Amino acid sequence: MKAAELKELSDKDLQERLDASVKDLNRKKIENSVSPLENPSILKISRKDIARIKTEMRARELKK
Repeated sequence: MKAAELKELSDKDLQERLDASVKDLNRKKIENSVSPLENPSILKISRKDIARIKTEMRARELKK
């Protein structure tokens, strides 16, 4: 997910995407603890996506 894509989304869509990403990351962490993931870098990518979403939400908050 690119930062430019996030700028096009509404606040509500960003919040929904954040909630879904956090749930997905938690699910992946649990799966990784039970049996190692095929590609463990997925966890890193998920964390970065969450950070991008939070950064965009914070930037919008500061603009208001």
